[in-house]
Amino acid sequence: MWWWSSSSKGRSNLERFLLGVTPKPPSFSFPQQGKEEMEYFRLGDLWDCYDELSAYGFGSQIDLNNGEIVMQYYVPYLSAIQIHTNRPASMSRSLNEVVESESSECWSDSESEKLLSRSMSNDSSKTWDAVSEDSVFDPDGTVLLREKLGYLDFKYIERDPPYKRVPLTDKINELAEKYPGLMTLRSVDMSPASWMAVAWYPIYHIPSCKNEKDLTTGFLTYHTLSSSFQDNVVEGDLSNNKAKEETECFVVNKRIPLPPFGLAAYKMQGDLWGKTEFDQDRLFYLQSSADSWLKQLNVDHHDYNFFINSNF
Repeated sequence: MWWWSSSSKGRSNLERFLLGVTPKPPSFSFPQQGKEEMEYFRLGDLWDCYDELSAYGFGSQIDLNNGEIVMQYYVPYLSAIQIHTNRPASMSRSLNEVVESESSECWSDSESEKLLSRSMSNDSSKTWDAVSEDSVFDPDGTVLLREKLGYLDFKYIERDPPYKRVPLTDKINELAEKYPGLMTLRSVDMSPASWMAVAWYPIYHIPSCKNEKDLTTGFLTYHTLSSSFQDNVVEGDLSNNKAKEETECFVVNKRIPLPPFGLAAYKMQGDLWGKTEFDQDRLFYLQSSADSWLKQLNVDHHDYNFFINSNF
């Protein structure tokens, strides 16, 4: 992406945060007839990337305006996830098995047309057709035909306040009991409309300091779950191990980075995160991408609405 670069003067606070919250699950590959090998990751491996972060927090260096340096720690929480599969999955639950609670939405269902056309907000009368006109855009604006969206197989939107939530890994384990696909699906099994959002709430900083309002800033990052947007980008040395299956092999030391394609911020009051014009453009681009993505999929994302409205 155009914003994924740093200046010669070193990384900014924002860039260090974005790089730090980018999960990098191990890469697998399988051959395609007449084409290059397809790189993919497994959802179970993706959640492993959040194990330590969920237990101990994620630390990101922040350069304060007075010249001091602090390490700010955040805890990741699953804010939302939608999984669209390329074909009806046998793991899907029927509509009458929908799991709902007072504070969150959670269900899985292969009848995507019924779910996609449902209005997600009482304040909005738009349906999928009204919003997308039989198309949807990826984070960079490319038109995708509606038929490529696949089947909405699983959806979860968190509505609990932060103090009632459990860290991301614990929430995934809880949801996987109802939807095993959260552990077994591969990125190649999911359509381009599959995504997740992670809420990062600050917990403490070292050393402790006062009167730094931007140290209370929370973030919401959006990540794709589909191989369609990864362009086979992998990191590490290419080396194929013995095939675990006839059609796939593990790529040793290779990982697939999933950088945020969208972002929203909460309580961003100072200039620690947007010191340069480049960072300001980056923030605007990422928030606009998140907003466009949610509108195209007609999703009423509770955390996004709260983050955006809290800044005014």
